Amino acid sequence: MKSTVETLEPTKVRLTVEIPVEELKSEMDKAYKSIANQVSIPGFRKGHVPARIIDQRFGRAAVIEQVVNEVLPGQYSAAVSENELRPMSQPEVEVTEIPSTTGELTGQLVFTAQVDVVPAFDIPEYGKDTVIEVDPVEVTDEDVQEELDALRGRFASLKTIKRQAKTGDFATIDLVATINGEEVDSVSDVSYEIGSGTMLDGQDTALRKTHAGDVVTFTSTLKGGEHEGEEAEVTLTVKSVKERELPEADDDFAQMVSEFDTIDDLKEDLKKQAAQTKQSQQALQARDRLVENLLSRTEILLPESVIEHELSHRVAEDASAKAKKEAREAIEKEYRTEILAEELAKKNEVQVGQQELFDYAIQMSQTYGMDINRLFSDPQQISAVVADLGRAKALIEVLSEVTVKDTAGNDVDLSEFLGKSDEEAAAEAAAETVAEVEEAAAEIADEK
Repeated sequence: MKSTVETLEPTKVRLTVEIPVEELKSEMDKAYKSIANQVSIPGFRKGHVPARIIDQRFGRAAVIEQVVNEVLPGQYSAAVSENELRPMSQPEVEVTEIPSTTGELTGQLVFTAQVDVVPAFDIPEYGKDTVIEVDPVEVTDEDVQEELDALRGRFASLKTIKRQAKTGDFATIDLVATINGEEVDSVSDVSYEIGSGTMLDGQDTALRKTHAGDVVTFTSTLKGGEHEGEEAEVTLTVKSVKERELPEADDDFAQMVSEFDTIDDLKEDLKKQAAQTKQSQQALQARDRLVENLLSRTEILLPESVIEHELSHRVAEDASAKAKKEAREAIEKEYRTEILAEELAKKNEVQVGQQELFDYAIQMSQTYGMDINRLFSDPQQISAVVADLGRAKALIEVLSEVTVKDTAGNDVDLSEFLGKSDEEAAAEAAAETVAEVEEAAAEIADEK
């Protein structure tokens, strides 16, 4: 195989691949055998029809067409790898030459692939002279109270109320969605926390100020099912409204939920937990600011067509200019971060082991309800997860090579975070990245 690359635009190339007929012989033999097993020709046993007879009856062009369909994807991938290209879209492929269809089998297969790419770029220098600044870890009384309230919430009870519903209350509802007067979805007896935003856009607003027995309607875009993405009229029947009652934060509560005898001892432990949480957040902030530092010193050109395509999936055509601008900035940052991390993984020869993949899958299953069996039965999904892990591990590795300080000028020790096993650290970082992307997408959707 011979391949050449012609640059059409800074972010678009034409890849030309030439494959001599000699390199196609094994695939030609397979194609002849496949056709021989499918046809019945008098005088020949099925599966034993000679190639010359197949050429006479069906034409060699049919055989070559089957060969092209078989070899083209693999030859394209090999040419992309050989030329170190980074495709960002599906290629526009054109077969420009095929081997001879009559007489002696000669010639070659030639095809071109026009594709959007990210041009090669240089990774900026980094090391101990690279200083990443983060917020200091400060645990306040409010932080401890939040931890305590969260713990109390796990032991809260629900009490029926007669007042208007408000954020934080729980409404038991029946929901019916219709499109053009036809019911397309419904659920019954669902307990929903008002303000959680876990169901349909506009649902929280519709439920606020309602009472048990009220029926309210609103318009929203469906988020799943056969009619996902379509606008529907939603009717909610409020069957009951309850508020959450938190248990008293006293010694009895401390003894019930922990090994501590007093509420003061429990609060002291919660303070330590809050500190650990903030230290983890500080480490993640260091990672994010490392990315910002490197991106600010790196020029990564992105194909405009790819950005526009992704933008069309993120925001509606009638979205505000501000929403489109914010979505575009988020998309470009996501792509550049992913590409940078991928290049760092390649530079540092980051490898992902089977145990790391398994541990990551377990974490994704616990966090997002991912079906592990489904993950490992899909080669493309596995490849995507391996790529995620590799990028996350690369960023962690680079983070260990730079200097991290807080805004007060104090050195920040991230050894607890960086000292975790590679698979744990990588899985946490990758999971955090996924969560941030999903949160960003949700915020963009809210702008619609």
